[in-house]
Amino acid sequence: MTVPTPNRVRPSSHTYFSHRLRLHFLDWGNDTAPPLLLIHGIHDHCRSWDWFVESFRADYHVVVPDLRGHGDSDWATGSSYMLIDYVYDIAQLIQQQGLAPVNIVSHSLGGTVASMYSGLYPNNVKNLAIIEGVGLYPDFRSANRGSSIRHWIDAGRNLAARSVRKYPTIEAAYERMHEMNPHLTNEQARHLSMHASNQNEDGTYSWKFDNYTRNRSPYDMPADDMIKLWQAIEAHVLIINSNAGYPHRIGQDGTDTYFKKLNSVIIESTGHWTHHDRLEDVVAVVNEFLTKQHD
Repeated sequence: MTVPTPNRVRPSSHTYFSHRLRLHFLDWGNDTAPPLLLIHGIHDHCRSWDWFVESFRADYHVVVPDLRGHGDSDWATGSSYMLIDYVYDIAQLIQQQGLAPVNIVSHSLGGTVASMYSGLYPNNVKNLAIIEGVGLYPDFRSANRGSSIRHWIDAGRNLAARSVRKYPTIEAAYERMHEMNPHLTNEQARHLSMHASNQNEDGTYSWKFDNYTRNRSPYDMPADDMIKLWQAIEAHVLIINSNAGYPHRIGQDGTDTYFKKLNSVIIESTGHWTHHDRLEDVVAVVNEFLTKQHD
């Protein structure tokens, strides 16, 4: 399967409100087709799905949000960017846009958010694909909350004193993007950098995401509650992991046993951004999953 280059058709840009935040999403049209929601990962943005969208926009009504604190969505003032905040935003988007029952494809943090929403609203999700979703890290079960809270406070102070990093040119930002993920082609790195950055008044460039998204809250979804949500999912679930991805993904550490209707795929010779590194393979697997007539 040959995956076309992005931007042959331009999506329309929209906003919606959640927790008083103005949040951004792209709508790729075809609104009479089955809805397909794409949810990005930490420090990514809605345009990171552009290549993926090209293979699905003819058959689906594709909607792609920027999570709070990311892309062109508002930053949350006084928030720790907890998982439940992201889930609330996705619930608002699906309700306000009338997307249920919806197909969801998600990556990394977006996979965790999508899995939580799918367990909370099992009738609203038809199919769920999770690419390198964040699983149960060991500290999910940690009882040493005092130490976690101190770490969170210290990290918050450090972030408050930290200046937004500025790159002298868009080329410098592109080089940093490529350094972070050497699997990217030059075209991918340039495209992602262009949509991931803003030009400052002094002519430099900075990433759009809020630095406070780096400081994970010490209090969030307990592991046992997360497992109960996974067990409540009625949708068919596809988990795509890489053989060279991050540790503790959904589908690893025994977490695959918590899903009722599960398909699992390992993509070889790729990293955490599997849908960028091996786009054609991921598109083929997801397309087969979504079009399959499940019993």
